[in-house]
Amino acid sequence: MRVEPASHADAADWAGMREALWPTGGDHGTHAQDIARLLADPGNTINLIARQEGGAALGFAEASLRHDYVNGCDSSPVAFLEGIYVTPEARGQGVARALIATIEAWARSQGATELASDAALDNIGSHGMHNALGFAETQRVVFFKKALGA
Repeated sequence: MRVEPASHADAADWAGMREALWPTGGDHGTHAQDIARLLADPGNTINLIARQEGGAALGFAEASLRHDYVNGCDSSPVAFLEGIYVTPEARGQGVARALIATIEAWARSQGATELASDAALDNIGSHGMHNALGFAETQRVVFFKKALGA
């Protein structure tokens, strides 16, 4: 397996895995636009693709460097895992671990001393993956909103 920065050649596989992680209800153009933007100007992000030696996509990870407050963290900047996905057939084979190790090295090179992430309260599978990869839960939160009339 190899983990490399995502390129234009990865766009279709990347978009398909993003759709599996973050379904858009058929609006696949949203992922394509996001990917085009990230490839044109990654800014303070790293975007990785994991592939088998034969070339099949196994997973992806996206991370950014955040300078604002990150829940549960004590430093700034903080590397933040924006998303990670491993294809079902590749799970349990070290793909997520390899993606995270690459992000950790990038984060250190950017001066970060913490890597943070989040997951929905009901995403038990993600909680297990985070725990297995050495993350520690810091907080649980429910967000609220109230629409304000004119």
